[in-house]
Amino acid sequence: MIVEAKRTHQISEYFFSEKMKEIKNLKKNGLNIINLGIGNPDLFPPYGVIQKMKQASELKNANTYQSYIGIDALRNAISNWYKKVYQVDVDPENEILPLMGSKEGIMHISMSYLDKGDEVLIPDPGYPTYSSISKLLEAKIVYYDLYENENWIPNLEKLSKAKIMWINYPHMPTGATISFEELEKIVFFAKKNHVLLVHDNPYSLILNEERSFSIFNIKGAKDIALELNSLSKNYNMPGWRVGMVIGKKKFIHNILKIKSQMDSGMYYPIQIGAIEAMNHDLKWIEGLNIEYFKRRKILWDICDFFNLKYEKNSSGIFVWAKITDSENNDQIWSEQFLKNYHIFVTPGRVFGHNGKGYVRFSMCCPINILEEAKNRIFS
Repeated sequence: MIVEAKRTHQISEYFFSEKMKEIKNLKKNGLNIINLGIGNPDLFPPYGVIQKMKQASELKNANTYQSYIGIDALRNAISNWYKKVYQVDVDPENEILPLMGSKEGIMHISMSYLDKGDEVLIPDPGYPTYSSISKLLEAKIVYYDLYENENWIPNLEKLSKAKIMWINYPHMPTGATISFEELEKIVFFAKKNHVLLVHDNPYSLILNEERSFSIFNIKGAKDIALELNSLSKNYNMPGWRVGMVIGKKKFIHNILKIKSQMDSGMYYPIQIGAIEAMNHDLKWIEGLNIEYFKRRKILWDICDFFNLKYEKNSSGIFVWAKITDSENNDQIWSEQFLKNYHIFVTPGRVFGHNGKGYVRFSMCCPINILEEAKNRIFS
């Protein structure tokens, strides 16, 4: 008998992978399911991006293996984009590694720095992939609590030293933002305790009325920090799988040791399309946010109907809402919502123990579909 690796016993299939199969079956049975659970942008990338990619696909060497570190023009575009968006100087030769989506970066960073038994600090609630990859590598997970009454900011006095600490602001799933001063405190904690601080930063341009922060806005952060970023949410390119990790030369070199064993470079036309996206003026982002403002208002109306509590100053592409009835069970609430209205929303417990009692709505649906969802509920 062929037996699976024991490490697979530490994890299960990704929640959304399983849930999408369930929804697919419901649709096969004739139910019109509206999916408000997944953060999968439905809008087009900026004008010209797809055309540039198409043109590049016709070039002579477009379909050959590409550099493991991306073409020079892509790394230069990322460097210029960091300067434009965050006012941060990044060396395109040594401090940038393009990724096939930032999710793979979580694996590459973890494999580069975590040995069996190493402690890793992971937010609760937080992105489930931090935990699943740490389990696969047999690292010791130390969850640090985030609470609504503390604005979803870690209490550093309760944290112990670890090899890696994951942070993510604007925060997923809650949409909480962080002040410069609070981010500075986290960097100081990491420097004092020799912790590799990894800031996962894919939502900084979406509905963020405060200034968009990079971890490298903090003086001295490059000594101990890495930052993941992505074009998936910022430029509606999730299926393109374009991300990046930023950090000092030594960190990037170690991550490249892992990455170069696992893929053979990003498809050239996608790199050309990514360059075109990042070259757009930030006014394009303003237009994107106008659309998300409209969508969020509809979700707020739905939350108000059910007396759900939410924070209007949150950022990102989700509405994170607290169930206020006596049951306060997010899993039951989500299943009943799907049964009664044929609308899927994500139960908060997917993101950790401290997500219990909350549900997450995604804005990644056209306004007419969101209005249909609202009408189903209100009728």
